[in-house]
This record gives sequence, structure tokens and C-alpha cells, in this order.
Amino acid sequence: MKINWFPGHMLKTKKEIKENLKLVDVVIEIRDARIVKSSSNPDIDEICSGKPRIILLNKSDLCEDHVVRSWCKKLSTEEVKALSVNCVTGKGLNEIKPLINELLKEKHDRLKAKGLMNIVTRAMVVGIPNVGKSSFINKMAKNNIAKTGDRPGVTKNKQWIKTKLGLELMDTPGVLWPKFEDMEVGFNLAFTGAIKDEVMDMEELAVHLVRRLQEVAPDRLKERYKLTELCDEPLETLNKIALKRGAIVSGGEVDYNRIANIILDEFRGGKIGKICLELP
Repeated sequence: MKINWFPGHMLKTKKEIKENLKLVDVVIEIRDARIVKSSSNPDIDEICSGKPRIILLNKSDLCEDHVVRSWCKKLSTEEVKALSVNCVTGKGLNEIKPLINELLKEKHDRLKAKGLMNIVTRAMVVGIPNVGKSSFINKMAKNNIAKTGDRPGVTKNKQWIKTKLGLELMDTPGVLWPKFEDMEVGFNLAFTGAIKDEVMDMEELAVHLVRRLQEVAPDRLKERYKLTELCDEPLETLNKIALKRGAIVSGGEVDYNRIANIILDEFRGGKIGKICLELP
């Protein structure tokens, strides 16, 4: 199965990010803690290189804590700081402003030396679709200025959002890149909902997800679906899960559409357990 989703507005967004970068002091990039590497857009890396950056590993509640901590340590450098956060509950977000002040200390010191004390910092919020940018902005602004949704592609146009922290945020639509060199990256994005379900073969995607879960979290897969053992072929494991969940149509055939949606929904909702698909 080939995975690709790059509608026209994403190309426009990429150009706008490049053009507006000069208006901001810092970039806040949001990634999915379950797929830290796959949710990193190489185009954003290239465009934003040299600009101070905060990387928020969102949905960290769906992952093992020690893995997220390892990712934060691996990603943090002199110009980049990584944080484990939950943009829905607000966990970890209070650490953002101190980190921004640390990254911009020299610039702020120069401004204060000129007599400017009430410094407003401008930040651009970037990331792939459905990673939690709008939830982050709503939490920071303490209202529902930015639209949110459980589907990718909700935010379409950039907008400035004021917060009470002396921080102004530029929201940008989620953007992918034209071609995935590694198809595992494409699958990871599809598993977590960064690619619209409407353009996917959900049944085939579910088989690939079962394959991955058998590799990275076999015990949790067995526990969730009350299986004594897993099959070598992920499709056979999927059939077993369908029987356990009653996803069967008349004649005893498996209802693949139904069981595919069950497994993907339960993985995305963290019901199978805390699972990172990529390790640092």
C-alpha cells in the first residue's frame, strides 16, 4: 500500500512558514510522542534550522515515560529544547516560557540594555496534521480561539493568538511533505491519524498496525484482546481479535471494516496501553 497525502494547501503553508519565519523569535514544533521521528517534517527541519526551537512531544500520556524522557534528552541541544507535554491537560506547558527565556536570553539582555522591559516574544507553532497544535494554542490562550478536531487538516490559515505570558503565537496549518522515503514513516503517520482515514485502505492499515504491535508490544496486544498467543501472520491475529470482539457477519465471515476501525480507534485512544512505536 502506497501512502501519500499532500494536498495543495500544504504547499502553500510551507511557503508561508518560510516567509513568516522572520517575524518570530522562536519556533514551537509539536510532534507525536508515539512517533517522534516520523512526526518530524524534514522540510520544517530545513526551513527552521538556525532559529531557536522548542520541540513539544505531545500525547506523552500515551507513551512509556522513560522512552519520552530519552527522546527529550536526545533532541535537546544548545538551540533546541525538547519537552514532554499533554496539550489537552496542560501537563508540561508551564515549562515552555522559562525555556524560551533561556533560548532568547542574549536577545532579551540586549533589548533590556536599550531600556525595553516589557518584551513580547513571538512564536510560530508548526507541526504535522492532527498532532495537537490547536489544543496547545487553546490551552495557552485559555479559550477556544483556534479550531480543534480529531481529524487532520482542521486549521487552514495562519492567525496570531495572544496569551497572558507575554507570548504571541502564530498558528499554522499542519503540513506533511510530498514523498515518504521510508514507508514505515507513512504507516506510523497513518496509524496515529496524521493522514486522513478517507484516503487510506483501513483494513490493510489495521493489518500493518497489528504487525507493528506484535513487534513492539505483544503482551499488551494479548492482554487487551484476551489472546493466549499471537499468530505469525498478523492477518490471522486480526481474525482472532475479530472473533473476540464479535466483529463477524452472517456466515461467520470477519467484518474487516468494523474490526479495523476498532483496533485503530483503540490504539489512537491509548486503550491498548502506553506504546511508543519509535525508540530513540
